[in-house]
Amino acid sequence: MTTALITHAACLDHRVPEGHPECAARLVAVLGALEDKALLRFDAPLATDAQLRAVHPQAHIDALEAMMPDAGGVPIDGDTWISPGSMRAARRGAGGAISGVDRVMSGGAQNAFVATRPPGHHAEPSQAMGFCLLGNVAVAANHALDHHGLSRVVIVDFDVHHGNGTQEMTQGDARIAYLSSHQMPLFPGTGHPSETGVDGNVVNVALSSGAGCKAFRAAMTDIILPAADAFAPQLVLVSAGFDAHRDDPLAGLMLDTADFVWITEALCDLADRHCGGKLVSCLEGGYDLDALAASAAAHVDVLIARGGKG
Repeated sequence: MTTALITHAACLDHRVPEGHPECAARLVAVLGALEDKALLRFDAPLATDAQLRAVHPQAHIDALEAMMPDAGGVPIDGDTWISPGSMRAARRGAGGAISGVDRVMSGGAQNAFVATRPPGHHAEPSQAMGFCLLGNVAVAANHALDHHGLSRVVIVDFDVHHGNGTQEMTQGDARIAYLSSHQMPLFPGTGHPSETGVDGNVVNVALSSGAGCKAFRAAMTDIILPAADAFAPQLVLVSAGFDAHRDDPLAGLMLDTADFVWITEALCDLADRHCGGKLVSCLEGGYDLDALAASAAAHVDVLIARGGKG
């Protein structure tokens, strides 16, 4: 078995103002770090309206399309910008996550890494925000349920920011478990441990600025991973944000690349225990280019090593 890399050049066409942290150079850095690796490479397809309607109302999809400018850039809010190619890029992100699920569930790959932008976990059902337009991982989870007949899909989100959008889209569906560790206080201000969803399908672990390796690994070992094991997932989805790295300019959790290796190994172990290693990882945050490239490469190295054992 092997690891699939799913991406698309159109994701570089989502343009933001100079100096914006969620820039095309992020994806260039990640893909450069993966260039020589042994991966099955696929273009991310465009997600259809029908696929997006699993988590976004059609009226919101239509409104986003109508907002796309003919030239230049337009702010949705102070953080979130759109340009002529933004919706196509976002559809590639959601479509790439769906494609990852299809390839892993069909046996065409053991696991997959979806390297697209803009990220997705802050996008709410009817509101783009936090650099995000569409809820990529939530779309993929619903696709796994609706098109592959699954009844238990887990999403583990180790981005430094809480995935408010993913939680909003999944907290009412007991077939999906959303498990997040994140820095608090920090944007978007959600993700308190008291937010537990339906039948406890949401688990949030809030970590303080400067918490570092020990606290992060304890949160995963003591809370997140046991909750995932208890859920016994048939597919593991990962919101892979690398902005908890100590060099990231937008947060201060102070992790190292070795911590991303460790959590990737742990998530692969989780997938091995419950679902034959089936895991799809989707790129979220990470805003120091060198740290992002190194962390994403280390993450994918683990996926490749584990994919080769399938």
